[in-house]
Amino acid sequence: MSGSGSGIVDPSTARTIDTGRETIGVLLRSAQKRLQHVFIAFVVGLLVGVYGMREVIWPQLRADLLVQAASVIAKTPFDVILMQVKIGLFTGVAFAVPVLLYHARQPLEERDIIPEVHVSRLQIAGFVVLGAGLGLIGIAYAYLLFFPLMFDFLAANAVGAGIAPKYSIVKWTEFILFLALSFALAAQLPLVMSALSYSGIVSYETFRDRWKVAVIAIFTFGAFFSPPDPFTQILWAAPLILLYGLSLYLSKIVVTMKRGREHVDVRGVFRERWNRVLGVGVLGFAAGYAAGKYGAVAAFNEGLEFVGSSFRVPTVAEAVGVPPETGYLLLAGLFAALALAAALFYYVYVAIERAAQAVAARGGGDPADIDLEMLDANGVRAAPPETFASMSEDDALVAAKHAMDEDDDEKAQAILDRYDEVQERLDEQAEGEADDEESNTVQSTAAGMMDAFTEDETTEDDIGGYYHDIRFIFDSLRSRAFHIVGSFMAMLVAIFGWLYYGGFAQLRDDFIARIPQNVQPTGAVDWPIAQHPVEALVFQVKLSTVLAAIGVLPIVVYYAWPPLSERGFVTGDRRTIGVWGGGIVGGLALGSYVGYAFIAPEVISYLVYDAHRADMVISYTISNFAWTVFLLTGGIGLLADIPVTMVLFHLGGIVSYDTMRRRWRVPVLSMFAFGALVTPDSLYTMLVIAIPMVVMYGIGLALLFLVTLGGRRGGSGTAVGE
Repeated sequence: MSGSGSGIVDPSTARTIDTGRETIGVLLRSAQKRLQHVFIAFVVGLLVGVYGMREVIWPQLRADLLVQAASVIAKTPFDVILMQVKIGLFTGVAFAVPVLLYHARQPLEERDIIPEVHVSRLQIAGFVVLGAGLGLIGIAYAYLLFFPLMFDFLAANAVGAGIAPKYSIVKWTEFILFLALSFALAAQLPLVMSALSYSGIVSYETFRDRWKVAVIAIFTFGAFFSPPDPFTQILWAAPLILLYGLSLYLSKIVVTMKRGREHVDVRGVFRERWNRVLGVGVLGFAAGYAAGKYGAVAAFNEGLEFVGSSFRVPTVAEAVGVPPETGYLLLAGLFAALALAAALFYYVYVAIERAAQAVAARGGGDPADIDLEMLDANGVRAAPPETFASMSEDDALVAAKHAMDEDDDEKAQAILDRYDEVQERLDEQAEGEADDEESNTVQSTAAGMMDAFTEDETTEDDIGGYYHDIRFIFDSLRSRAFHIVGSFMAMLVAIFGWLYYGGFAQLRDDFIARIPQNVQPTGAVDWPIAQHPVEALVFQVKLSTVLAAIGVLPIVVYYAWPPLSERGFVTGDRRTIGVWGGGIVGGLALGSYVGYAFIAPEVISYLVYDAHRADMVISYTISNFAWTVFLLTGGIGLLADIPVTMVLFHLGGIVSYDTMRRRWRVPVLSMFAFGALVTPDSLYTMLVIAIPMVVMYGIGLALLFLVTLGGRRGGSGTAVGE
């Protein structure tokens, strides 16, 4: 292996491959020995998933989350059973993997493939119970608050746009389960952050100082897992941000307890603070009794009903089956126990924090691990030099800023003074130990290596002139990014707002009225339909984005003109862009009107004629129906703009006929890429979009051939390639 790998694969990669192969081999052998246990666990999980989906989960989801305006349909005869089997397979794997890992743990440890971890079963059980509890809390938030509000919003948006919300049973159920799983995973944040901070893999200070990155990541995460509207994204991100703050505080607690727990006697703390702890317990008992007696559970259920959730929390008396007065006492006892535990934990933590601060001030433990946030100004001055030697200048400034935020200017100044003092000592020591001759040799060698990458030694032809051209153009557009993005967002918001507040429904009703009378649907029209909860909203966003991108294109070309002209890509009169922009708007408006008034109704009537004559129920999906109508209306205008653009560009001296003819591959490939981007995910629709555009490009070349007399007469300027 080493001989064959030396020529192709480096030794470290070969060792990694061997280790991975060895790991897989051990897992497979362990699975073979314990295959019966793993298979039984998989079958049990499969049956639990199928039965639970059939008898419990699906009826409960339909009763709690399916709004009145929506319905669920099965697209094929196998949708229901395949969905149940799919969920069963997922739960079967979830049941089988822990069994497989349990049986594979010992042989993997014996072969030193994984390190041996000395963790008690009680600790593992506590970790599992805590993780499961957090996951249930995340799912409860999604099920009781997020889902009801989100589905009401999505269904109302679809109905307002004239789209019937008839969700596919597979898409609707998978959407709910996927979002619930994502909430359960997000709820593990306190456990993950606390574990990472306690183990030292990621320090508490890193989580504390990088909170802005965490907030941006949470909103980005929510943009992928929630519908694209601000309301639901806030519903998604707000609890996660609060959860991050709670996780940050818990991380501080576990780190503090790790650093100072050996210096604190818990029994001594209780003996010292027993009166306050018991007092908090009495207050908790009173609060629990008052909550039960004065209808706190009923008020909570009314809140759930207000947000549209049919879920109800039973009272203690109803859950246990005891008289109401006994239920009040049980609830009061639960509140008292929680209050006692919280008070005792608080006072123990305060004692541990003081002990850790005292140890840090004395320089005990690892000096580099001392948290300056726990020290006062005198503690900072007494801290060992190793604490500041391991810090960077940014770390010192951040620590000082935290002190100033807490109105402790003396501590902030002490941090900066101590950091400067220690760094000066380190610099003097480094200068005394450095060898000047070796340093100069290294510097000269490094400088010689970097000469190959300097601007004086590198030309555009060395690494490709196109890269420099594209970079130059984008750098020039960067200063105009505010105007471009602002114009794009203004168009996007305006178009989306019009579609969202009834514009799409008006177009739908008016368009159906234009269909010939002999094939017009009778009664209430329930097409197009949305098979996914977010399908209608995503279509509106996608259509708005396409139209806004078309509208902002003349602005982009106008601002890109100077760098394009400087690089020799275009010549001629810059004012031609204004004429071109007007031509695009006029061609789009004229073509859309012709398609909307004459072509699209006839085509749609031809497509629905056979179905209407056979008394079939017409339920076109929003994607297929709306894109068909758009392509027969706005698409005709866009197609007309292609030859208009080509003629204007040639006459204005922007891009010549000769350049368009010689470089035809670039626009053709761009048209196919555009068709794949803006249409539904199928090869057929991409070809339906791209092929007419290519044909219109050919028509534009034919017109230019006539205008230029076969290329012998140029435009008003000399373009690239002339």
